[in-house]
Amino acid sequence: MYFAVNKITIYLLILQGVFTMYRAISFITCMCLAMLIYCRADDYGTVAYADTVAGSISSGLHQTEESVDSAASAQKPRGFFDKIIAYFNESNKVRRNKKFDFSIIGGPHYSSDTKFGIGLVGSGLYRSSARDTVSPLSNVAIYADATTSMFFKLGVRGNHIFPFDRARLNYDVNVAQIATKFWGIGYEMGRNDENESKYKYFTSQTNVNYVWRLARNLYLGPMLTVDYINARDEAKPELWEGQSDRTFNFGVGFTLQYDNRDFLTNAFRGVYLRLDQRFNPRGIGNKYAFSLTELRLAHYRPVWKGATLAMQLHSRLTYGNTPWGLLSTLGGSDNMRGYFEGRYRDKCEIDACIELRQHIWRRNGIALWAGAGTIFPKFSALRWSRVLPNYGIGYRWEFKRRVNVRLDLGFGRGQTGFIFSINEAF
Repeated sequence: MYFAVNKITIYLLILQGVFTMYRAISFITCMCLAMLIYCRADDYGTVAYADTVAGSISSGLHQTEESVDSAASAQKPRGFFDKIIAYFNESNKVRRNKKFDFSIIGGPHYSSDTKFGIGLVGSGLYRSSARDTVSPLSNVAIYADATTSMFFKLGVRGNHIFPFDRARLNYDVNVAQIATKFWGIGYEMGRNDENESKYKYFTSQTNVNYVWRLARNLYLGPMLTVDYINARDEAKPELWEGQSDRTFNFGVGFTLQYDNRDFLTNAFRGVYLRLDQRFNPRGIGNKYAFSLTELRLAHYRPVWKGATLAMQLHSRLTYGNTPWGLLSTLGGSDNMRGYFEGRYRDKCEIDACIELRQHIWRRNGIALWAGAGTIFPKFSALRWSRVLPNYGIGYRWEFKRRVNVRLDLGFGRGQTGFIFSINEAF
């Protein structure tokens, strides 16, 4: 007994040390990113001045003494905030002389799921070959988030387009620590407010696929997923229905994609069809054996000047012994915005959304959307009475060319959610 108590005490001390280190790392990271923005802003100022002087010289031999004085005045050092403003003013400009165009943005936000927080996002655009000027740009986003509800997430996602679009590598790798809520499994459990309970969990997710181009706009290739979830401090453990609070799942499968969008992260026109088939068999170390089929169909079309109509149908179906952490859910930043992510969870889900995106002025725009979705254990259990409505409004700011920072306010049945993110929801 004495040994067990000492062992628990040691574990608690280790956890306290890890948490203290996490807070220190978060503070240092924020300071480093702020200084990086400042330094990069200084670079932008230097480039802008060089362009000004070059323009003055190339204007001819009739440059007056007054213009020389004007150019010299531009050389005066600017303050910290002036450099930050100049940095963001230049962030969406096309810089063809840069092989890798990378920018950073951060700021406070609020979400009904995670409360107040600070988010930081670094976004980069590049081409894998200087000779290829026709294929879509490759993109990468590095994101970090920390909130007052003990939510912390760090990850990287992107799409690497190989020269002349012969192949594509799509990836999303992230780790997160979350203090959140659980209502149980199934529609009836989710709609019952009395089931609301708190718990914490740590998760690590890796999703990678590599596809080859089979024909124009058609791609096929293998996919790999790794999911680790560890729940703790469950207020109502009976809601887990006897499932293990710690799961590790390794999945393999294939993905078939048709994609003729004009831009991957913010399409104005085109069609995107993606079918994923994934297998998590017991033979490769999985405690829970199940399969997953996910379908996403999106269509984009311009409707009038500065406006794009985006439509999406999405479905995620699982079969077999699906663990609680990998069940299909509604809510979050990408689908059914406004619902608490994970409140409604079951083996299967279907959702649809139509969104109008309107450019307003310079780098500013708005979005209006409406949609619906539902969860179910199998198709025979589908009920119209269980379809949940969703609608909302959002603000868009063009951080980089065709890369938007979005602030969305979503509404659902008895729920409201505020979302801060980068790139469009679909």
